[in-house]
Amino acid sequence: MLKKPAESPRARDAPTEPQLVEALNRDGFVHLAAREMRALLGPAASWWDELAESWDDLGVDRYMADGGRYRRRRHAVFHVRAGQIDRQAHQPHYQSRDYNPLNGGVERWFEAVLMTTASHPILRRLLKLGDGLFAAADGYGLPPCWKVEIHQFRIEAADQAGRPTPEGFHRDGVDWVMVMLIDRRNVADGLTQIGQPDGQSLGEFTLSAPGDAVLLDDRRVLHGVTPIHRISTSKPAHRDVLVITFSAPHDAGRTPAAAPLSADLPYS
Repeated sequence: MLKKPAESPRARDAPTEPQLVEALNRDGFVHLAAREMRALLGPAASWWDELAESWDDLGVDRYMADGGRYRRRRHAVFHVRAGQIDRQAHQPHYQSRDYNPLNGGVERWFEAVLMTTASHPILRRLLKLGDGLFAAADGYGLPPCWKVEIHQFRIEAADQAGRPTPEGFHRDGVDWVMVMLIDRRNVADGLTQIGQPDGQSLGEFTLSAPGDAVLLDDRRVLHGVTPIHRISTSKPAHRDVLVITFSAPHDAGRTPAAAPLSADLPYS
């Protein structure tokens, strides 16, 4: 049962869809402060604590080629089109080694996202937000049927650093990526870095407050996060994020690609 919600954020803090589309097409990414993302979530943001608690029940990622046991996760797949959300049968997550040279090339079966999480108001709102926003940014005449993958991640730091992106600076091999910080406890570092394929930096920032987020055009920019380190050795240390990826069918009728990337500061 959902707990009594907290006070909703102010709607005036929310950037408009045209502002977000312009920034995505100009820069290839948008960095959103927590107040902006929570405003975009609307009333659903009131249920934040209930969603965050589900990160305490993730399974260990046993596919880490570096031998690490510092990552916990759950995974789910949805089809989303014009606001219609349909969860798909549980299935493996797959990336080729072109995109993930460390852990790619194999089907990875992770524990499934719990039904209570999959049906949570915040998650549903994020799926609908990405559905409309990314279709507008790509200029679709009709919304595509997105293949959407949900990833709950917890990166733990103990005697050794935790690595949010052990594969390094990378692309995920999808169309769009949404990353939102859920919680951050007793850790230092974890700098998010965005760059062009030629290595030119487009920006860097730390997701530090629950709700801080970044939206990425995965076809145009690379991203990575520096390792996190435990601050106090007497307390648990972790970084929790929600990652949602959107992929459209190749024949979905996308308009021509956006203009070349600029190095201007992103919308924030």
